[in-house]
Amino acid sequence: MLIACVQTDIAFADFDENKKRVFRAIEEAGKQNADLVVMPECMLCGYAYESRRSALEQAITDENDAFKQIAEAAQKANLHITLGFLEKQGDQLFNASVLVGASGVVGKYRKIHLPHLGVDRFVDRGDIPYTVYQADDVRIGMAICYDSSFPEPMRVLGLAGADVIALGTNWPVTAMRTAEVVPPARSMENHLFFVAANRIGSEGGFDFCGLSTICGPDGVVLARSDNDRPVILYADIDPEEARNKTIERTAGTHVIDRFKDRRPEFYGPIGK
Repeated sequence: MLIACVQTDIAFADFDENKKRVFRAIEEAGKQNADLVVMPECMLCGYAYESRRSALEQAITDENDAFKQIAEAAQKANLHITLGFLEKQGDQLFNASVLVGASGVVGKYRKIHLPHLGVDRFVDRGDIPYTVYQADDVRIGMAICYDSSFPEPMRVLGLAGADVIALGTNWPVTAMRTAEVVPPARSMENHLFFVAANRIGSEGGFDFCGLSTICGPDGVVLARSDNDRPVILYADIDPEEARNKTIERTAGTHVIDRFKDRRPEFYGPIGK
């Protein structure tokens, strides 16, 4: 399958303009026969809100017509897409991500790990467990930005059978080291494909660093942006590589298995 990782600017609080950017990305990735498109955190709304009230004004539900339109575009391009938005449910507000395919919203995740930054100062903590969703023949797990700084949720997705972790993020320039280190580390730790789609541009006093990445099992960098300019990264992957956790570096003498070699009976403090 072909993965497309979209590094793009986001128009703050401009829902219609951001929808257009999503449709353009789907169209362009579709021309390259991409199977999965990964877009940044808060793609439909922007991130640097200064109050819960202003963020709620831009929040939508996952039944919004925009997702039906995105599903139609995904069907036409024969692909799936993940993207971020602000979700409202009653009086609750979440930093959320959805997986959309031809049939509509296939899966949803709400950000669990919240930094004291941007809109995350005002949203409610996510309440959906880390879940793996089926997209055609590929198993996809979703996470958002700061989640990736914690190895535990990425391991949960790996143990649940994820072939690909799709991470939408809004890493500012102050998080450049995270953008460089985390994607290869998480893909290596779990021997799977890890896609980090970061945004670019400036918003609310923040400058965003780009540096989006597609990494393969064992931390191999398959595609990377080394700047903060708009780009779509592509990588052709074989999901079977992620499913076989046995790594034979030297035949018969250097063989490891990222999951079978674990000793969870000694990991008790991690759950506290």
